[in-house]
This record gives sequence, C-alpha cells and structure tokens, in this order.
Amino acid sequence: MTIDEIRDNFALLDDWDDRYRYVIELGRTLASMPEAEHSAANKVQGCASQVWLSKQFDRSHGGEPLLNYLGDSDAHIVRGLIAILLTLYSGHTPQQILATDAIAVFDEFGFREHLTPQRSNGLRAMVERIRSDAREALAAASS
Repeated sequence: MTIDEIRDNFALLDDWDDRYRYVIELGRTLASMPEAEHSAANKVQGCASQVWLSKQFDRSHGGEPLLNYLGDSDAHIVRGLIAILLTLYSGHTPQQILATDAIAVFDEFGFREHLTPQRSNGLRAMVERIRSDAREALAAASS
C-alpha cells in the first residue's frame, strides 16, 4: 500500500470513528515482529504505549542503502500509526527519509486534532527515531 492509497481511503471516510477503525485495520497489516526484536534497543522512548522499531539496512541493490523497518506496539491505534509511518519511510534511502515530513502528512490527515497529547508525543518520538537512524546512516556513509 502507498501513502497516496492511504490518503485516498482516508478522504472517503468522513467520520473519525471510521477513520480510527481504518487506522486499526492498517495496524493489522504490519508484518509480525519476531519476539527477539522486542528488545530494549528497539523500544521507542517517549511513547505512552510500548512501541518497538527495528531497522535493517538493505544494500542489495548496489546503490545507497535503504532503511527497512519492522514495528510493533501493544496499542491497536498506535500499530496503525506505525503502519502509516512505515509506509512513508521503510524501504527508502536516508536522504528520502530526511526529505519527508511525516508530521505534516499526519497533520494533513487531521491527526493533530484527533490524537491525545501522549499519542502525538509518541508519534513525534517514532518519527525522530527513524530520522535519527537516517542521519546516522548518512554519517556512516560519508566517513
């Protein structure tokens, strides 16, 4: 699924209860994360729910490495937010990740008004974690 498909589906749903159900459905599409990946190193700090993001570098295409992610949470809505976030970022180069403003996309969908402050803080923590990974990958490539 692409972010444009998610955007189109969101536009079809006027009611926020329906939008939340859709976000929960997106969370159910996340690839399962192996139990070993539910580690302290992968845990995202700053989230009210438990959230894990596991990154892998894909260098198989010979060019710039791609960052791939698995994500999980103990909260259904948060799993859906992770699914949207990984649609934006997973499988992309560090430059593409840093050029993508995920918070602006979530704001476009209307989440700023419809997430609790704790969930908004957690979303920002997840975005910053991925952007930090991208900055580290760029620094490692240039050294």
